[in-house]
Amino acid sequence: MDVKDAVFNKIYPPCIQAAAERHWTPVAVAKLAAEYLAEKPGKKVLDIGAGAGKFCLVGAASTNGFFYGVEQRASLTKISRKIAEKHDITNVEFINSNINKINFSNYEAFYFFNSFFENIDTSSPIDHTILPDSYLYHTYSDYVKEQLYKTPVGTRLVTYWSKWDEIPGNFELVDSACNGFLSFWEKAS
Repeated sequence: MDVKDAVFNKIYPPCIQAAAERHWTPVAVAKLAAEYLAEKPGKKVLDIGAGAGKFCLVGAASTNGFFYGVEQRASLTKISRKIAEKHDITNVEFINSNINKINFSNYEAFYFFNSFFENIDTSSPIDHTILPDSYLYHTYSDYVKEQLYKTPVGTRLVTYWSKWDEIPGNFELVDSACNGFLSFWEKAS
């Protein structure tokens, strides 16, 4: 799947396209992350805060992994599902839920594109359906950190534009790309 972001983003409605540069994973980044996370066929990858589903759609179309995207906005989950169906991408599922309702033991690898940052940076909201709340940033980050801590040794994680607040100390940085903004992790202990 070698497609430019400007072309890929045209599958979305204009309001979603407008948020793409700031909020949706670039295609090249999604491919790198997905290849690391879904290194084995059938690997179950959770996108924490899937937004419009771009990472999951690219990952599912370019690997043999199975991608799950959890997103709190029902409108974005609905759009993601329609796109997957329209393009016959069957190794992807979108879950309309809040992250603190998700049990990480159901997944084998994780992707995190600073999903909670919208709660502390109000300069470019995705929409106005979610009110920013710094308490939620910390609550969600702590929940993700707690869930990742419980995962088995060898669990893979990729973060993009993360402050690393959600990464437990038992994960080791394996590699990075994109001037250090894309980080590849593995649970060591």
